[in-house]
Order: sequence, then C-alpha cells, then structure tokens
Amino acid sequence: MSTHKDRKALRGFASMEEDRQREIARMGGRASHEKGRAHKFTSEEARAAGRKGGESISQNRAHMSEIGRRGGKRRQEVAHSTSPVPASAVTP
Repeated sequence: MSTHKDRKALRGFASMEEDRQREIARMGGRASHEKGRAHKFTSEEARAAGRKGGESISQNRAHMSEIGRRGGKRRQEVAHSTSPVPASAVTP
C-alpha cells in the first residue's frame, strides 16, 4: 500500500520529466511576452540593480572581511605554489 508521501511524489510539476518542465516553462514565457507582462531589463536598469545589491552586501562588514581574508589566503597559496622560472629558461 502506498503512503501519502509516495502518492504526493508522483504529482505536480517537479515530478515531470525535465524536458516537459522546460516545454511548459517556455510556453509560459511566451504567453507572458504576448500579453505584455514580461520585462526585459535594459543595461542601465541592470547596472542600477547591481549597484544596489553591491551597496547592500558591502554594509555587512563581517561578510566583506571574510571575503578579503579568503582572497588573501588564496593569493598566498598561489604565490607559494608557483616556482620561479629559471633565468636559463627565459629567452631574450
């Protein structure tokens, strides 16, 4: 006997094959454009959104500190892992 969870897993959009999901999503996108409800960002709108997000995340000092720390560690790893090229290998 199947459980409620088993029956539920066989239903809905997520249980469909990936190709069928894409087909349905594609139809929805086309319908949205035809009705004039779809929005395409201009490069200026995208730039403004990126700026807004950047300003927002940069206010989180702990997050920015962690990013800088990881970048510094990575830079050290790269600097120490590469061996210098011997002078005899360099051609004038």
